[in-house]
Amino acid sequence: MSVVFDGSPLKAMQSSHSHTARTALSAQELSQEIKSFISGVDALQGRKLSVREHARCAVRLLRSVPACRGAVLEHLRGVYDEHVSTFLHNLETEGNASSGASSNLEDIIQEVHGVLSEFIRLNPRAWAPLVSTWAVDLLGQLSSKHAGRRVAPHSSSLNELLQLWMSCAATRSLMEAYSQCLAAMLAWCPDACVDALLDTSVKHSPHFDWVVAHIGSAFPGTIISRVLACGLKDFCSHGGKDQGLLVEKGSRVPKIGSVVGILGHLAAHHSDSIRKELLRMFQESLTPSTPLSPTSSSTSWEASPQLRRAAVPFLLQLAAMSPNLFGAVSSELVEMLRPPVLLQLQALLQGLPREELDNMLGLAVHLISQSPTGGARVLKFLADTATPASVIISGPTPSPHEGVREGCDRLLQMLLLHLHKLVFNRSDGAEVSPLSSASSQPQRVTPFLEELRSHVGQLCAETLRLERKRHLWLHQLLCLLSVYGGPSVATETLCQLLTQARNPEELALAWQLHTTLSSCMAGLIPAAVAHCVAQIHTHTLGPRQLRQLLLNLAAAIQSQDEERKGAAGAHFSMAVQIGSAISGHLHDFGPLLLHGDSAVSHAAVRLLSCSPLPRTSSPAHLLLLSRAAVTHFFLALRRRGDAKKVGRDVGQTGEAVSCSVLLLSRFAAYSTLTLKAILQQLVEGALHKGNADLFGGQIADMSGAPVASPSVSPDLGASLLDINCRFGTTVNFSGSVWSVFHAGVIGKGLKVRTAANLPDPSAVIQNIQTLLAVIVQCCSSSSFNGSQSPSDPDEPQPINAEAAKVVAVTLVENVCPDVANGELSWPPEEHARTTVERDIYIRRCFEAHPILFPLLQVVAAGRPALCYCSAVLRGLLATLLSHWEGSRDALSTDSPWHLQASCLLVSCMGEGQLLPPVLANVHEAFAHLTPFEVRLLLLAVWEYVRGNGPLPQKFVFSSDKCMFCRDFSRDGDVSRYVAPIHSVLHKNIDRLGHLCWRFQL
Repeated sequence: MSVVFDGSPLKAMQSSHSHTARTALSAQELSQEIKSFISGVDALQGRKLSVREHARCAVRLLRSVPACRGAVLEHLRGVYDEHVSTFLHNLETEGNASSGASSNLEDIIQEVHGVLSEFIRLNPRAWAPLVSTWAVDLLGQLSSKHAGRRVAPHSSSLNELLQLWMSCAATRSLMEAYSQCLAAMLAWCPDACVDALLDTSVKHSPHFDWVVAHIGSAFPGTIISRVLACGLKDFCSHGGKDQGLLVEKGSRVPKIGSVVGILGHLAAHHSDSIRKELLRMFQESLTPSTPLSPTSSSTSWEASPQLRRAAVPFLLQLAAMSPNLFGAVSSELVEMLRPPVLLQLQALLQGLPREELDNMLGLAVHLISQSPTGGARVLKFLADTATPASVIISGPTPSPHEGVREGCDRLLQMLLLHLHKLVFNRSDGAEVSPLSSASSQPQRVTPFLEELRSHVGQLCAETLRLERKRHLWLHQLLCLLSVYGGPSVATETLCQLLTQARNPEELALAWQLHTTLSSCMAGLIPAAVAHCVAQIHTHTLGPRQLRQLLLNLAAAIQSQDEERKGAAGAHFSMAVQIGSAISGHLHDFGPLLLHGDSAVSHAAVRLLSCSPLPRTSSPAHLLLLSRAAVTHFFLALRRRGDAKKVGRDVGQTGEAVSCSVLLLSRFAAYSTLTLKAILQQLVEGALHKGNADLFGGQIADMSGAPVASPSVSPDLGASLLDINCRFGTTVNFSGSVWSVFHAGVIGKGLKVRTAANLPDPSAVIQNIQTLLAVIVQCCSSSSFNGSQSPSDPDEPQPINAEAAKVVAVTLVENVCPDVANGELSWPPEEHARTTVERDIYIRRCFEAHPILFPLLQVVAAGRPALCYCSAVLRGLLATLLSHWEGSRDALSTDSPWHLQASCLLVSCMGEGQLLPPVLANVHEAFAHLTPFEVRLLLLAVWEYVRGNGPLPQKFVFSSDKCMFCRDFSRDGDVSRYVAPIHSVLHKNIDRLGHLCWRFQL
């Protein structure tokens, strides 16, 4: 019994607790109680004590003889275990915990709890360490022993375990006793209580986790800080004895696993406290200790230099064992790592052995690769810190030390190498195909890369900055991310590079990416182009991005010629693939020609003008593309003129016009359908009122007055239709000699003639030349009816007859819509009296649109297409004859437009071989004659064409000249039509003698 009574605080406890005994026991009674407790037999009656009686005896000894506390508490373990066993048995059999046996021991449990609670309250320094160790150890034993019972939930179900054990009086009593001890020890000795909790957690985890969760929830601040401190001390003590690998060493540290488990349980409701405590430990480990400001306890880790050096490795090990803890602090940790902190960290780590430092770097790489959040910020921090000082732009923040840069550089290189291993070793090496989904292959997930999948655009933008070293790291990471994410990420990455690159050097990064990925991914270029088209349809890209994308695609296609000459086989192959993919989506890029932003439309025409055309395409797509190309052509002409007016650089607008011309000629040469559509739309567009001013044209009414814009012309409040209806003239007299020409509004006088806006002559001439060049190029590139190229390659391509016919028919339809295509024969001169209104309309169209005569010249060059303009030629010639007949001027030069029109008309008819050469030359004399003499010569032309109708059947194809020609010898004698010409020549021999040889038969 000497052992039982041994202990220094015995007298103090006896003096302090003697008054608590309800009835003081005599020495004889005390001796009998001790004997009964030790033997388990009633000293007076000689019978064996029951469990309840034996427990009563132990409680009386605990009250009266505190020195027996060790033996009594050891005996009470069995009492508590008996109660728990009975409690669980009743749950399993009856489902009711309130049975007789349980209730008989429950009052003993309550009595023991009351005694211990009173002792802890009156003398905490003596009782709290003892009771806390006993209570937490007993809780661990009970949890592990009864973990396999049928009613016991799984260890991962903490809420159910808490509900079960807290409903049991024994375990609830132990939990309350330990909580009371912990609350009493916080002020002077918290480490001992937390050490006992950690030691028990190591022994009985995971069945003991419910205790840790409950205690941690009751004392979060204390438990978190003390658990970290105790874990750090144990980590340092094990590390001092064993300098093995850091990861392996962590597995041999007994308490660190319990620390991770405890913090993991508390993270659900106290994550903010855990995060703050972890960051505080990191900061305190870097800050030098200050002896003048003592810490909260003499055993605090901050006062030990050895513990301070081990704090960072300890935190790394914690983060490696618990991704949740790392995710909680990673975001703020990156913000905390400013240059001063980095310098402190470098000074701290310099004292570590090389092997341990390498292991720490490897562990840091592992943590970054497995980080589920904050990966983009970590990557940016590493890249910013590792980039050389001459390139990094950090604003007012001072640059880190060179050693810090080298360390981050090394860490970044190790990270890329580690990611490379993870990416290329995560599957069996099967090739990734765009047709096979990534989910069909068993692959391990890399959280760091998973998060970066949503930051592809930012990574591409940083890569394209072309900062030395930095863009190489990021480009390598983009390659790894593309392989990891499969075709979807690879396509997105390539599209981002194509969209954001602004010069050939930046665009080369896209080629390098494709070269790297082409070995493991097939069909990447078509998928990337399809993705770009999808972005265009969904309007995802802004005008600047869209323009840059189109220009980059055009640059890729245009690089084929340069790469074909060199040895860049991979780049040439990529350019060919891009051209092939673009050709399949021409109808998707076509609407961009009409984009509201001129820069986008310019980029679109540049792309389409160099893209290869598809082998087959639907007529609907071809017609849409043709119409868009023609519309863009006129828009480009207008933008070029506007740029000249404001004095801006016309280089870009001129290039747009050139690309538009090239695009139209390529479309025209593609098929018969596109040729007809383009020629028709070019002619219609040139005569349209919206484009007429580009070619010097004006919109005029039937009276010849230019039509003013709605903002200029006043609102007269009258309708010509209403005026006509008042007189009852509702019959349509169109086409008859009785047609009425209204020169004004009845009651208001004549119409006000507005001054015509004269365009810039040089711009008009340039636009006309551009339009004629397009039409001639389109007509020359066709291959109707098997027309062949001329034998001399230096000669220009002849204008195809069928193409010229399309221009002729379109011209007639727009100048005089009511003319039938079959009106090819030439009626007598008297017939012109019945078509006065139509002829005047034709003449005024020619007056309003100077482009008509050049178009007639193009038609005349494509014989016999001018025959289909017979009605227009007849109406124009009739009005000219009428004008010269009624003219009272002395010379023909007094009517400059009519003189020019007469000369151009005869010249076109001669070029189109509607007239023989002797008659086709008469226009050379018009400028030297009087109006009456001009009429005589034009009348001879009229009579010849009337006698020898302009019929296409009279033309025969000449294989030598590759064009149709007319044999005038079959038309009879021409001399009778030349007699008036000779008469005029003789009369004006002094002025026309030099032209006589032109009219010899």
